Amino acid sequence: MNAAPVSRYLTCAGREIHLTEWGAEHSNTVVAWHGLARTGRDMDELAEHLCERGYRVICPDTPGRGLSQWSPLPAQEYCLAFYARLAQELFDQLGIERAHWVGTSMGGAIGTVCAAGLLLPGMARRIQSLTLNDNAPELAQSAIARIRAYAGSPPAFDTMLELEAFFRQVYKPYGWLSAAQWRRLTETSTRRLPDGRVTPHYDPAMVQQFISHPNDYLIWDHYDAIRIPVLCLHGVESDLVLPETIRAMQARGPGARGLLQVLEVAGCGHAPALNVADQLDPIAAFIAAAD
Repeated sequence: MNAAPVSRYLTCAGREIHLTEWGAEHSNTVVAWHGLARTGRDMDELAEHLCERGYRVICPDTPGRGLSQWSPLPAQEYCLAFYARLAQELFDQLGIERAHWVGTSMGGAIGTVCAAGLLLPGMARRIQSLTLNDNAPELAQSAIARIRAYAGSPPAFDTMLELEAFFRQVYKPYGWLSAAQWRRLTETSTRRLPDGRVTPHYDPAMVQQFISHPNDYLIWDHYDAIRIPVLCLHGVESDLVLPETIRAMQARGPGARGLLQVLEVAGCGHAPALNVADQLDPIAAFIAAAD
């Protein structure tokens, strides 16, 4: 990669948060937030793409994921309200007055709650545009059950190559990734257990969100309150965001106000990897237009 990210650690909402920062010299900012069981390194291709176009890009690891601290209070803190509070403190500490938000899955839901301003009124004016990567204000319950089943009991393997094979299977809906990208995905989301085996690098207790906050992802009230441009990338084969939900988004909230664009991404389910030009260029164009 031409651009080189800087690894940083901050304390937000009482938890140590890791992030990668790209293009610190640029003033226009994009916050790129990963999905449920992933890390901020999933956003490397997007961050490089936007950095080369003059943007500072911030890619956090959510608590319990990647290199961020695991929560000692999983039932209370692994939820959208806490993540939004964390995002607000992240903006404050990094001196971000306004930013575009790109969020994959859970990251999109956090962005929706921030942009709506219902929980944190001051955040609404700080989000310039919102890109949802296969995220919607309502998710298919069958897909949530599938994610909860695999995420709550992460497997362990003797070797890295076995773990990579697992990632290639479970994340097949991401679409095409190069061999080098699969390897990086594996190496940036792995931790070694006391017995020497390797497992995905997240706190299994993060699925407490679905137990203690069963309606946390039913956020139509937040979506309806949004008054900024929204781009939704929809994996054509997604089992999480259904076509009827996309139609409902087009009929209400930002959709009814003419602020919603939908990009159907062929060859992907949940969620597009944001690693190829057909996905990166439309996001960059959308953000530039929203500027």
